[in-house]
Order: sequence, then C-alpha cells, then structure tokens
Amino acid sequence: MWDLPRKLFLAVAMVTSLLLAGCGGSEEEPYVERPVEELYNDAMNLLAEGEYKLSIAAFNEVDRQHPYSIWATKAQLMTAYVYYLRDDYDESILAIDRFIELHPGNKDTPYAYYLRAIVYYEQIVDIDRDQRITLLAMQALQDVLRRYPDTAYARDTKLKIDLTRDHLAGKEMAIGRYYLERREYAAAINRFKNVVKDYQTTTHIQEALHRLVESYLSLGINYEAEQAAAVLGHNFPASKWYEKSYALVQGISPEINESWYEEVWNWVF
Repeated sequence: MWDLPRKLFLAVAMVTSLLLAGCGGSEEEPYVERPVEELYNDAMNLLAEGEYKLSIAAFNEVDRQHPYSIWATKAQLMTAYVYYLRDDYDESILAIDRFIELHPGNKDTPYAYYLRAIVYYEQIVDIDRDQRITLLAMQALQDVLRRYPDTAYARDTKLKIDLTRDHLAGKEMAIGRYYLERREYAAAINRFKNVVKDYQTTTHIQEALHRLVESYLSLGINYEAEQAAAVLGHNFPASKWYEKSYALVQGISPEINESWYEEVWNWVF
C-alpha cells in the first residue's frame, strides 16, 4: 500500500514538470509598440556605435511597426546603407532595388541610385580578372548621371565614370598586349582599336595607337601603321609613344591636313 502515495507523487511531479517545460518553451518576449522616432533613433545610435547587425534589425523594426510612416521609408534606405558598410553588397543591392521600386518619386531616390552605383564601383577588381562588375558599375553610374544630372551626386559620378572607363580601357590594353606578345597580331589590333574607338579620352589612348603601329608593322601593313602614327603625332606630338612610333616607321609620316586627318580618323574608328 505504501507504493500508492509514491506513485501518486511521481505522477504529480511528472505533470508539474511537463507544465513547467511547456510554459518555458512557449515564453516569448511580449510585443510592445514603440514610438517611431524612438525606434529610428535607437537604430541610428546602434549604427553610430558600429553595431551594424543590430542596427539593421532595429531599422527593420521601424519598418515592421510603422510601415506607412516616413520613418519606415528612411529606414528601408538606411538598411541598404548599413549592408553596404558591412560589405554585404548583394543584400545592399537587393535593399536598394526594393526601395527604388517602392518609392520611385521619393526625394531620397537619387541617393538610392547613387548608392547602388557606389556599391558596384567599390567591387571593381584588378584588370586581370573578369570585368562584369566594372560594367555594372559603369551602367549604374551613367544611370545616375542621366537621371539626376543637376544633383549633388553628378560631379562625383562623372569622376567615377572617367575612372571606370580608364579601368575598362586598361583591361582592353592588357588583353591586346597579351595577344601582341603571342604574335597574334589580328587579335591584338582588334583590342587596341577598341581602346581608340571607345576609350579615346582615357590615359591609354596614346599607347593604344603606338601598339597599333607595332602590330601593323609586324604584319607588314606599313600604310596602316603610318596612319596610326600620324594620328598619334597629330594629337600627342610630345608623347614618348609618338617618338617610339616615329622611330618604328623610320620617320615616314604623311603630311597632315584637315581633310586627310578626317580620313585617317575615320579609318581608325
């Protein structure tokens, strides 16, 4: 008979344990709606402290609790910015695209386009690697300049476009030099002519024209070599590259006048 109280005790203990476990497992922090300014300021403070992950969560909370407020709109863009600060570029682009889609006419949309361009721009890699990101950066930068030419972002955008174009021209030059070293002259000529045609305002234009002289002479196509040397001399008479080209063609350079120059320039392009 003494087993009955003991069995009853064990049963009560088990039930109590399960009840406690169930309560513990389902216990959640209660939802408390907070003023939107307070939430946003907390997120900004976390950002200032370098707590990027917590800051993103706090900005998301602004959007969750007050989705139709102006602060939620700002929080969406700030989330993209913090992802950028964390070098989480893919998430930043996704957040930017979402902001632009939802708020195409917002006063901060020009900044969103500019931020997207910067995210791509800062991922540009050296010329020995694939330049897909460089092309995306160029497209994004040109998009900013086309849409918002009179904004504060235009000047920096123009500078970065020039640097990006120079980078792409450098890639073409590297490939052209590679073909030239391998004596694949036709392939080299195509690359150097791309630089002359598409990147004539970059720092690579002088060398590109000289390499055309080298490539054509290597193929025995002297007239074309002389034409490229003439264009180089007309535009950059004091260039070291013109001195080299002049020496290669042994000083045989056509007399340049306006009509002849136009003909040669059209030939190069």
